[in-house]
Amino acid sequence: MNVTPAESTAMRARLAFEELQEIRVRVLSEAADRLATLRLNGDDADPAIENLCHYLALRHMDLRPMQRRLMALGLSSMGRLESRVLPTIDAVLQALSALAGSGGGEGRLRSETEFFAGEQRLEAATELLFGRRADARRTRIMVTLPTQAADGPDLILDLARAGMDVARINCAHDTPEEWRAMTAFVRSAASVVGRDIKVLMDIAGPKIRTGEVATAEKKARLQAGDRIRLVASGAPRLDDRISFSAAVSLPEMVTRLSAGDRLNYDDGKLEAIVESVAEGEAVIVVRRTKAGGAKLKPEKGINLPDTALGLSPLTVKDEMDLSTVIECADLLGYSFVSRPEDIDLLDAVLARHGGRDRPLGLIAKIEQPLALTNLPALIARALRRGPFGVMIARGDLAAEIGFERLAEMQEELLWICEAASVPCVWATQVLEDMVKEGIPTRGEMTDAAMAARAECVMLNKGPAVVEAVSLLDRLMRRMNDHVFKKTPTLRALKSW
Repeated sequence: MNVTPAESTAMRARLAFEELQEIRVRVLSEAADRLATLRLNGDDADPAIENLCHYLALRHMDLRPMQRRLMALGLSSMGRLESRVLPTIDAVLQALSALAGSGGGEGRLRSETEFFAGEQRLEAATELLFGRRADARRTRIMVTLPTQAADGPDLILDLARAGMDVARINCAHDTPEEWRAMTAFVRSAASVVGRDIKVLMDIAGPKIRTGEVATAEKKARLQAGDRIRLVASGAPRLDDRISFSAAVSLPEMVTRLSAGDRLNYDDGKLEAIVESVAEGEAVIVVRRTKAGGAKLKPEKGINLPDTALGLSPLTVKDEMDLSTVIECADLLGYSFVSRPEDIDLLDAVLARHGGRDRPLGLIAKIEQPLALTNLPALIARALRRGPFGVMIARGDLAAEIGFERLAEMQEELLWICEAASVPCVWATQVLEDMVKEGIPTRGEMTDAAMAARAECVMLNKGPAVVEAVSLLDRLMRRMNDHVFKKTPTLRALKSW
């Protein structure tokens, strides 16, 4: 019996329809279990959290064979459904039903407004967190303020005119008096340019840094095979065998190291392994450095991906700084948050300080493997307290999970946050050469263009930061015409 092309298409559509119906049932079942785990149910769950649970359930399946079958039928491959899981599945089911010449499935075809409701939720959440966006630029620009920003209004005004939307104050540096001065200059600059510019104050958390350092030769650089002595207390100590030594900001770190633990220094510029641990000190051996070696300097970050430190995300200094944060900031950057209980801890401390009329916007910095594991629960807890966003802290995250894993993880974080309607900040070394030297690299420009898929991109401080903000503003405006999240937008091409 010969089968006509139309009959073949109907048969393929019918098989795909049945498979997708089964997928839909599995998604709803697993999502209900996830909502129960998050102590939510379908009646009181935020629609964004429900969609997140649908997305996580769906992404536990390997959909690649189904995607190709749908593409061959001229239908959506479901590759861009982060903000609209069930609406997309149901739309595809309706289309498959029509191709198969049969009745519709369990789902229904939404109106265009309903279909894109997830995008509207994300836009509303972004405005609530960062304020109204600039015309023709969806992605906000955050800038870390240097110490000299407290000396006068000019730098901050220049940044505001160049396109800064969020001023970041790093509470690991400077003083409350300087933070207050910076905040006053930001408020004044916002008034001059006629835009709402938010102040983010980033509390330091238990960041491990080098303290005082000692080297046998003043300009010596660490190379593979060199040894470093880390001391928990007292001055760094050298001997005939070890010509590099450093104190650390958290003495208990040294005592909790074990032989074989990995250590990363200064955002991965040096990788080492613990050779031995003795009373109050540890000796580490350098395994790899950047080209030309690495200098041992004070105030550089240390990451310990294998070591369970058991530290609270709030230090004594953080608790002292929070009174100024409550006074000055619109947004609070929370470092080393890893569990929903960490948010409860923060809110308890804020309440002891008297709180404020409206909740501080919260940005959780995702920089540790445990935070990745607990991200859905973190999001569910944080969304109940007020405006919330996630920062992809790519420097610390790369040092914790490895550079090879970072590339895909930063993509996955963007997807998860979009599914939950949570604004995302793309951070660490964006336009780094441009900020420091005044000329960007080609790789930096590509990275910055990729950042257009986030709701905010962060620049660090540097001599050419105003020029970098201006460049980023122009780039984001152009990218706004070409891409929305994972979806290319087909603006007319003008080069051909």
